[in-house]
Amino acid sequence: MSHDPAFDPTSDPLIPILTEVVIEKSPPAEVHSAALQANDAAPAPASAQTLEERAVTQWTGEEWGVLERRVTERILQQLQGRIDFVLEQRLRDGIAEAVENAMQDLSDEIRTGLQHTLGQVVARAVSQEISHLQTLGK
Repeated sequence: MSHDPAFDPTSDPLIPILTEVVIEKSPPAEVHSAALQANDAAPAPASAQTLEERAVTQWTGEEWGVLERRVTERILQQLQGRIDFVLEQRLRDGIAEAVENAMQDLSDEIRTGLQHTLGQVVARAVSQEISHLQTLGK
């Protein structure tokens, strides 16, 4: 495993490394029972051997699959709240923009129609007034 020389996660006590997180939490029941079966068949590991070393050397594909499913589920649960918030915010922004555009288009359409109608009314009123003046002048 290679590390970025500019970033050493072991130097920051607030950032747990995977082995610390796994050691603090008890493994899933399926993983624990499978590990016990593997331990019965294999020689007992040295007390200094870490969980990570035991996992790499002794876990079966099924145990890794269980761990992967559990970690995936946990991450998805943690992200779901954030995803819901971001989705809701984007929907609000999108709807607000769509409503604003629709209002602008409707306003422009009403303004154009009103100008056209007003022009027709004024033209008819002027025409009627001229006709009235012509009949008075005869």
